[in-house]
Amino acid sequence: MSKKTKRIFQLGILNDNPVFRQILGICSALAVTNLMINSLVMGIGLIFVTALSSFTVSVLRKHTPRHIRMMVQTLIISAYVIIVDIVLKAYYPSMSDALGPYVGLIITNCIIMGRCESYAQNNPPSLAFLDGIASGLGYTFVLLLIAFFRELLGFGSIFGITVMGAWWPRWIFMIMPPGAFFMLGILIWVMNSLVPSEEKETSVAGGAN
Repeated sequence: MSKKTKRIFQLGILNDNPVFRQILGICSALAVTNLMINSLVMGIGLIFVTALSSFTVSVLRKHTPRHIRMMVQTLIISAYVIIVDIVLKAYYPSMSDALGPYVGLIITNCIIMGRCESYAQNNPPSLAFLDGIASGLGYTFVLLLIAFFRELLGFGSIFGITVMGAWWPRWIFMIMPPGAFFMLGILIWVMNSLVPSEEKETSVAGGAN
C-alpha cells in the first residue's frame, strides 16, 4: 500500500472522519444506530454508494459542465442508492423495513456529495474510488461504535446475541433518540481529545488539497 493510499484511509477513517470531524451524516447516524446489524447494513450501503459515485464523478469530471456538475452528481448518487434499495427490498425485505426511509435518504447524505465535490471532482478515478471507500469506512466505524454501546446498554445484546443476563437493567434511554445524541456527543468529545491539535490542522490542510 502506497503512502498516498495510507494517507487517504487515515484521513477518511480517523483524522478527517466525516462524522467526528466534519459533523456530516448525523441524521442516519442517530436514526439507525439502535442495533448493530442495522448500522452495519447501512454502512455497507453507504460505502458502495460513496465509492462508486466518487469513481463515476471522477471519470466524468472532464466531460461535465461546471454549472450542472452538482445536478449530475446527484443523479449519479441516486442511481447507486436505487440499486442498494432494490437489492435490500428483493433479498433482505426485513432489513429494508427496519431501515425504512433512511436508505433512500443516502441520496441527500452530505458525506457523499462532499467527497464527490471536493475530492472526486479534482482527482483521478482510482484515488477517488479509494477516497470513497475510506470515507464510507469512517462513517461505518462511527455507526458501529455508537450502535455497540446503544444496543449493549439498551438491549443487553450485540448483533442480536444476548450478552447481558436478566440481571441487567435495560437502559431504555439508550435506544431512544436522546440516547443517540448522548453517545454521539461523548464519542466526538473523546475523538477530539485523543487527536492532537497539530494533527487536526494537518488533516484539514490535507483535505483542502
